[in-house]
Amino acid sequence: MSATADVATMTPILPGSLGAKGRMATLGVMGGGQLGRMFVHAAQRLGYLTAVLDPDAQSPAGLVSHHHIRTGYNDPAGLAQLTNLCQAITTEFENVPAQALQTLAQARPVAPGAAVVGIAQNRIEEKAHFAACAAISGVSCAPYAAIETPAQLQAVQDERADLLPGILKTARMGYDGKGQVRVSTAAELAAAWAELGSVACVLEKMLPLRAECSVLVARGWDGQVVSFAPQRNVHVAGILAVTHAYEGALPDALAERAREASVAIAQHLGYVGVLCVEFFVVDDGSAHGGLVVNEMAPRPHNSGHYTLDACDVSQFDLQVRAMAGLPLPRPRQHSPAIMLNLLGDVWFDSNGERREPDWQAVLRLPGTHLNLYGKSEARLGRKMGHLTITGPDVASVQTVARRAAELLGLPGLNGI
Repeated sequence: MSATADVATMTPILPGSLGAKGRMATLGVMGGGQLGRMFVHAAQRLGYLTAVLDPDAQSPAGLVSHHHIRTGYNDPAGLAQLTNLCQAITTEFENVPAQALQTLAQARPVAPGAAVVGIAQNRIEEKAHFAACAAISGVSCAPYAAIETPAQLQAVQDERADLLPGILKTARMGYDGKGQVRVSTAAELAAAWAELGSVACVLEKMLPLRAECSVLVARGWDGQVVSFAPQRNVHVAGILAVTHAYEGALPDALAERAREASVAIAQHLGYVGVLCVEFFVVDDGSAHGGLVVNEMAPRPHNSGHYTLDACDVSQFDLQVRAMAGLPLPRPRQHSPAIMLNLLGDVWFDSNGERREPDWQAVLRLPGTHLNLYGKSEARLGRKMGHLTITGPDVASVQTVARRAAELLGLPGLNGI
């Protein structure tokens, strides 16, 4: 795609301005989860009204928004109501149907656009995009092969032994480690494809990982791009557990390369809004490892939640500004930060009995910022909130983060 694809002429929607029928300017979001909730808070701070379309009556974003349209994402009446209420619309997760965004875009600015969201919804298209812009971004994805038919499966088994051991991933609807199976042999590959329902998949070569990182960029309708410093991420069982966001979390040269690649990817897409690009740092024999692009999320991202408390402008502030056609200031991080993801597991002890986390002890720790998402039921693996720790220096932040993780019984985080 060209750098100007899907970019429309945008008249800024000013905070506090009056829209149609004398109603205060309203911004809409497809999806009612925690990302939508934090978007709503950011929009409301600037003086916008907000509208959320989500079928769940108890959705975290719907509970705090001025308007909550409780319909399915493809419901014509719901989409018409959202269009009538809002001057611009965004999405809070990539699995909102691209067709719904395309319908909305016939009447209102939609950022990001349906075409870009459609690419992020399909790993086959996403990897093809990364490969197409590798010459511009300077970073490619891991070696892979698409498997959509029995003939393609057989061809991979016969001709692509170099991809094993690998990870078989469903092309659609996979996230947080779901829809993925590790395979070492051709027989395991065939069994895994059957286990996943013989749906369209990608077989991706397993690489020797040193670390994982991500970059958040924001791009406006006019092509202006700003970004946050790359952050280092730690995953446990395929779900983000810790984000390290401070100087020295990644080697400088590697971080700058990741930032430049992310900006190039956003420009190549003609992206509008906040985009997260995730990378693997692989052991390629060099001092700091090589960089491989993994995937992208066309929205704010879990790894960027620290920006709410450690930066003068958060990822959600930039999401609001980008969609409304407002200036995008370069973010400034004023404190080193570590973010701990809080899953529903925190609400259960080692025997599986429900407990209340010791928030009193956690909040006594200096520099702790607790953000719970308003979800009424804690379940294992469910994202319930996050805890960001900020401080005057990296050492003090690490000390507090270790203690907080200990108090909350967070697994596998001794290396903070």
